[in-house]
Amino acid sequence: MLRPEAVLFDLDGTLIDTAPDFAGVLNRQLAAHGRQPLPYETIRASVSQGARAVVALGFADRYPVDSVEFEGIRQEFLSKYLHHLADETRLFPDMDTLLAGLEAFGIPWGIVTNKPSLYTMPLLKALKLDTRCSVTICPDMVTHTKPHPEPMLKAAKALGINPERCLYVGDHVRDIEAGQAANMTTVAVSYGYIQDGDCPADWHADYLVDSVFELSRLLGIE
Repeated sequence: MLRPEAVLFDLDGTLIDTAPDFAGVLNRQLAAHGRQPLPYETIRASVSQGARAVVALGFADRYPVDSVEFEGIRQEFLSKYLHHLADETRLFPDMDTLLAGLEAFGIPWGIVTNKPSLYTMPLLKALKLDTRCSVTICPDMVTHTKPHPEPMLKAAKALGINPERCLYVGDHVRDIEAGQAANMTTVAVSYGYIQDGDCPADWHADYLVDSVFELSRLLGIE
């Protein structure tokens, strides 16, 4: 059983399930451009890579990703996504119980994400997590983003906790690399947005869990 002094989470694919809204926005955008929708699971696997990767699924065959046209499509997607941040996005199953357990034990929890604050902050407010989260670090708040340790160290400093006493939970290899670089204990979650051919066991996290329930048991919160 682990008992860290703080628990930090990646956002998309770890703390909350944002894939339904990413998929909904992309498929509506594809329809508006006269293109066929993509399967949900195909989109879901790319969400942790960010909006560029999601948009590329639907439009990279028409516009090179480094082209002005593609950037226009990406900005169109982001504009639409901003208005549909929390239509279907929810905490992963059992996550609210885990967060409540951490709060009951007096263990602060926070978020370190590569999702810009323009989208992160209103999303947390919509889900009523903004008043519960002790720290939120977004890419526009730092010079270097994950897998660099800077955002991890900034979160620990904001909490006033030694990074070595923090646990970081993520669903992408860059999450684990960032946590390790900051000397945090790391947990990889296989329930997140794992791309085909990727294997969380190969990320060499300190722990690997297949569900939020397993994470809760690891932390002694059931």
